[in-house]
Amino acid sequence: MESDKEEKAWREVKKSERFKNAFRGLRVLSATTRHLWVHVFFTVLAVVFGFCFNISSFEWIVIIFSIGFVFVTEAVNTAIEIDIDLTSPEYHPYARDTKDVAAGAVLLSVFTAVTVGLIIFLPKIF
Repeated sequence: MESDKEEKAWREVKKSERFKNAFRGLRVLSATTRHLWVHVFFTVLAVVFGFCFNISSFEWIVIIFSIGFVFVTEAVNTAIEIDIDLTSPEYHPYARDTKDVAAGAVLLSVFTAVTVGLIIFLPKIF
């Protein structure tokens, strides 16, 4: 019975602090992601190119979704790495594989975003 009350209280606290916790998560992401500045640099570059080349609304949507895709996969990768470090502090091949697959997901999202950027901006550059 006591655990039901504790679980209910925990859910209510989490519910009332939803945005606070989400912003804390973004701070953790920025503090623990080594290459986040690279993503930010290319985000700024894409936005500048978008304004310089006067891209269409549809192209803006695709660029914004591509940028979001990279940041979301980076956030999920960071969450997985934090969890694996907590649950498997010693080296284990499965822990390594999990981290590598999560990092591979980030790489796939970056390749996708680069491809989108090339499709949109190369014709405008040349």
